[in-house]
Amino acid sequence: MSETATPVTGGRKSRKELSRAVIRFAGDSGDGMQLTGEQFTTESAWAGNDLATLPNFPAEIRAPAGTLFGVSSFQLQFGSQRVYTPGDRLDCLVAMNPAALKVHLSDLKPGGLLIVNTAAYEKRNLDKAGYAQNPLDDPALAERYRLHKVDMSGLTHEAIKDLPLNTKEKDRTKNFFALGLVSWIYTRPLEPTLDWIGKKFAKNPQFAEANTRVLKAGHAFGETAEFFEESYGIAPAEMAPGLYRAMTGNRALAWGLLAAAQRSQLTVVYGAYPITPASSVLEELAMHKRFRIRTIQAEDEIAAVTAAIGASFGGAIGVTCSSGPGIALKGEGIGLAVTAELPLVILNIQRAGPSTGMPTKTEQADLMQALYGRNSESPIVVLAPATPGDCFYVAYEAVRIALKYMVPVMVLSDGFLANGSEPWLIPDPATLPPIDVTFRTEKEGFFPYLRDPATLARPWVRPGTPGLEHRIGGIEKQDVTGNISYDPENHDHMVRTRAEKVRRVAQEIPPTSINGPATGDVLVVGWGGTYGAITAAVERAQADGKSVASIHLRHLNPLPPDLGHLLREYRKVLVPEINSGQLVRVLRAEYLVDAVGFNRVRGLPLASEDIYDAVIQLGSQK
Repeated sequence: MSETATPVTGGRKSRKELSRAVIRFAGDSGDGMQLTGEQFTTESAWAGNDLATLPNFPAEIRAPAGTLFGVSSFQLQFGSQRVYTPGDRLDCLVAMNPAALKVHLSDLKPGGLLIVNTAAYEKRNLDKAGYAQNPLDDPALAERYRLHKVDMSGLTHEAIKDLPLNTKEKDRTKNFFALGLVSWIYTRPLEPTLDWIGKKFAKNPQFAEANTRVLKAGHAFGETAEFFEESYGIAPAEMAPGLYRAMTGNRALAWGLLAAAQRSQLTVVYGAYPITPASSVLEELAMHKRFRIRTIQAEDEIAAVTAAIGASFGGAIGVTCSSGPGIALKGEGIGLAVTAELPLVILNIQRAGPSTGMPTKTEQADLMQALYGRNSESPIVVLAPATPGDCFYVAYEAVRIALKYMVPVMVLSDGFLANGSEPWLIPDPATLPPIDVTFRTEKEGFFPYLRDPATLARPWVRPGTPGLEHRIGGIEKQDVTGNISYDPENHDHMVRTRAEKVRRVAQEIPPTSINGPATGDVLVVGWGGTYGAITAAVERAQADGKSVASIHLRHLNPLPPDLGHLLREYRKVLVPEINSGQLVRVLRAEYLVDAVGFNRVRGLPLASEDIYDAVIQLGSQK
């Protein structure tokens, strides 16, 4: 919580100006922590701050109350300056029960704000969390942190005691007390939350009244309680003018597909089987059928991908989506799209594995699966967004490439990007690259595998076009004619041609952007959701006078044409990834550089502090 000005007095209590703050709401999975965090995020966006969020919740629909693995949390960093990550260390922790305190206390900075709901710290909950004694009675807790004990449950019930709600219904509103209190501490506007309550509970005025009262009670408690001696202000960030909204990665992917459908004047046919954390893309698209969107909730992953392939054969934009386990099941279908040379967009929202793994936790360990995880030689284009908002542009670009080159394109997002959010400047659709589509209608000289000399794309023909009847499928085809072929030389030619078609996408990759000097001691190379942590760490090292730069790869297959040259301009290369070392293997194999991996596989985003330490350590090596 970085201070930028001296305290200013406003009324009875003082207010201190900060440049940024990191807050985490944590409690039982039934305590409404995700909702609380989302509303605080909206309030911060209204205040004009830049921000980044990190929702974190158990995979179970309703994890056992009070247990350590049942804790749900929502973290955000907001500030008056550029915010790259949800933050490493917490300035404020709201712990609604003992389990939340035990799981998250180690992340709170010494001297940080610790706000606890004392009503939850009774013996049964203490036992579930593994506490022999009440930790709130330990003097060391108050010495290390600014501990504030608040009976949120009791004050909540007092605020709505006259409303005809049962005890359980009243208790469920206590998250709004926490929201109101923290909103006062950080001078967040209540108007967006009050407006949300009015709309959400328009058909249930008693619940609307209860949540409104409790929210205001929490806010008033901060103002009147003697132990809250000061509040904090964070000025609006300097951002480009325009219309913004809080954007999650999965919504951005869906909107990118919407934009592609509108720009290409083609229908998107989206086939998917529900899976965490990909399902919200299907849910978002299903709300926008008026924009050339057709959604299919398939019976299984194989049905989902083959429905999308069939749509592409029919002249639509075939899109399918899953997470790693589902992508494995789609593998044969993706191979069919490779052989048939049809445009197909595959969204992979990566999660922690293997197998079922930790469905709600993030990971980026599907790179090798994307590059090589199909039988035989089955090359596809692979792209990766860097931020939640960037998912929009990558989804749009995936459609453009797939249609232009008649090739499958996989987008590697992840759980962190999918559920995280940031302020997103809504673009002018006219500024998006054109998506030009041409269907073959001339039958003279037509062959199914007659190729464009620049892209090697074969012609796209809508079924039923007179005189252009043809067949495609999974059996190897003779080049140009499309006849079934078992000829060895033809197979070798087709394998190389399909690979070359993917490589030719590199002719459209712009020069790689370098964050830092063009040559130096350490180059940090990243991809996907590690962008924020890497950028924050590198810019901190640069501020310390270190000769460090970073590049972030959007195109993973093919790789940028200038990448090999750039890697050799630095003495050391560091590759941070949330896996055991996948991109680093690719770079070492492709460019014969002695790249070093920085790898953590904990189901959490990488911490910028850890990357900074790794940069400094690597840079000091001779």
